[in-house]
Amino acid sequence: MNEWLLVALALVLPPVLGSLLRGFDRILTARMQGRFGPPLLQPVYDTIKLLAKRRMITGRMQAVSSIGYLLFIMAATVMFFLGQDLLLIVLVLGVADMFLVVGAFATRSPYSQIGANRELLQILSYEPILIITAIGLYIANGSFMISEISQPLLPSLWPIFIALVLVLIILMRKSPFDISSSEHAHQELVRGVFTEYSGIHLGLIEIAHMYELILVLGVISLMWLPGVVPGIALALACWFLVLVIDNITARLTWSSMLKISWMLGLGLALVNLIGLSVLGGV
Repeated sequence: MNEWLLVALALVLPPVLGSLLRGFDRILTARMQGRFGPPLLQPVYDTIKLLAKRRMITGRMQAVSSIGYLLFIMAATVMFFLGQDLLLIVLVLGVADMFLVVGAFATRSPYSQIGANRELLQILSYEPILIITAIGLYIANGSFMISEISQPLLPSLWPIFIALVLVLIILMRKSPFDISSSEHAHQELVRGVFTEYSGIHLGLIEIAHMYELILVLGVISLMWLPGVVPGIALALACWFLVLVIDNITARLTWSSMLKISWMLGLGLALVNLIGLSVLGGV
């Protein structure tokens, strides 16, 4: 497929698919809680409303951070669609997340600053797992390049796959790991890291979340490439599992999140790498 066409798809599809998934998220969550729920396109309406509001910021760094956050996530998504180096994609995603943290630290709001501290803890929770995922891809497939995946990775990387589900919970900001900013704003920090964002800049962050959701689901779908349909089905199954977990669990403390992500997620991923290395060397 033409590279320019892939770039266009990478820029257009994630916001569309991400907004639909977030719409289904609200509807399914409402049904699980015995409510009717909002319209499917409510995330689209909310984002458009935010983009149309008057620009209000507490400092220039907030504007820079929201734009940088979106641009770097878009760059990582384009690289993914082009089948580029997965390790580089993970590092670019990490840079995007740091823009979000810097923007929160740039305000004097205690809610925002505590949320930024917790956001850093979340990055420490999932970033090592994503890096190990890229290394596992290299060991199993002989390359970091997504375009060079030639066989399903799930049979050899299933412990890393379990760890990726934990990463998805954290990045979707769902219980029990919604410690820096609750998806539903029902915690003691209000919206945490997003508290001081409003209007167009909050709208840009919402769009970035749509890109990020599709990107992480795309990484999960790599576990069953080159079959596209099974990979998508696997990613959607994980997405639905996260919604179920969100509705049956309560939010944990940041220390509990670190223990679970490092002991379970990182532990599984490291054991997987050791196993691959030993079997590869035999």
